[in-house]
Amino acid sequence: MFARFLYSLVLVLLIPIAWVYLYCLRGRKNPGYRRHFGERFGYAQATGDIILHCASVGEVLASAPLIKALLGAKYRLIITCNTPTGREQITTLFADAISQERLSCCYLPFDLPWCQRRFIRRTQAKVLSIIETELWPNLLKQAKQAGLATVIINARLSAKSANGYAKVAPLTRDIMRHIDVLACHHHDDAERFVKLGLAQHKVHVTGSIKFDITVSEKHQQQAQQLRHRFNKPFVWIAGSTHPCEPELLLQAHQELLKQQPSALLIIAPRHPEQFDNVATVLKQQNYDFCRRSHNDYQGQSVMLADTLGELTMLYGCADLAFIGGSLIARGGHNPLEACAHAIPVLTGPHTFNFAHVYPELINQGGAQQVQADNLAAQLIALSHDPHKRQQMGAIGLNVVKKNQGAIAKTLAIIEEYTDV
Repeated sequence: MFARFLYSLVLVLLIPIAWVYLYCLRGRKNPGYRRHFGERFGYAQATGDIILHCASVGEVLASAPLIKALLGAKYRLIITCNTPTGREQITTLFADAISQERLSCCYLPFDLPWCQRRFIRRTQAKVLSIIETELWPNLLKQAKQAGLATVIINARLSAKSANGYAKVAPLTRDIMRHIDVLACHHHDDAERFVKLGLAQHKVHVTGSIKFDITVSEKHQQQAQQLRHRFNKPFVWIAGSTHPCEPELLLQAHQELLKQQPSALLIIAPRHPEQFDNVATVLKQQNYDFCRRSHNDYQGQSVMLADTLGELTMLYGCADLAFIGGSLIARGGHNPLEACAHAIPVLTGPHTFNFAHVYPELINQGGAQQVQADNLAAQLIALSHDPHKRQQMGAIGLNVVKKNQGAIAKTLAIIEEYTDV
């Protein structure tokens, strides 16, 4: 197919640039990018029944309940990702399954035909399942050619993304031709995929698996113990923050401290590369802070959450959560982990990554949208109103519960379309 040939040719020309970017530039800041580099060319040492691709940390966390359900159904899984932080989340969350050789993880190769062919052959998998819309043409082509069922899970497609796919229509039609079944969030998503060339009978509307989140008893106990240790009247957490946001959040916290001198802010950067940068900002602003990784809390006004795999638990320590990536044009991150703890949510104006979540959450009253210049005012108001916080938290939890069920529907689809 000529469009795919041109696509592959462009990728071949870009591989040296990708190597410099990942191995040299990103690898300098995070050595994890230099490890297992052969996997990016298909030299994986992983075998299993199902390949499940989760691009990065967000997809790994959102897919965790589904992965547990698949393990419970006795499938052997190969979880692929693109980033070291995603890989570390997988190894942290599923250490037991890895030790029992029921789950393995590796990087998804560059989308070149020979890399994907080598990878698929080595895995001996029977099913390729992709979370959301990481629709790589050669991956899907090589999977179908090798006889794997191709299943797209938790798919979403905005009007903007659909327009982008439409601009490369020949390649997009080729992608759609190699999909066996697609489970998407909403009927609007389904219509957009069909318009791009996906056969109507291949599309199922299941809702989002991100709603299928429950707080484990272990996390509840850890959160209660940590909150008792804090011994603070008001604790708020800023989760998944990006560069430029910590400064704005600390300004708001400074205003809050004037009203609530004993308040605590837990700030959790999205990426490990930002841990030291945020620590530098805290030092420059003369904040009395501690690092979660040092476990040295002594009553400070700020805790830097510089650990992986703890954010869901840390939400349970707080009275209120701000969800990062939303004060800048990043598109926001998942608020449902906070909602599952029945705490109110604040978000900035940029939430397009979760357009399937925030409208209902905000309209029902479980979340409030703020700007940088009124964040402090909203924060202070809610710090003085425990009844309002309880009300918002209860609404958020109800939104989570009433939208659950996507994982059961997804499992049924996998069982129907595969013969593992």
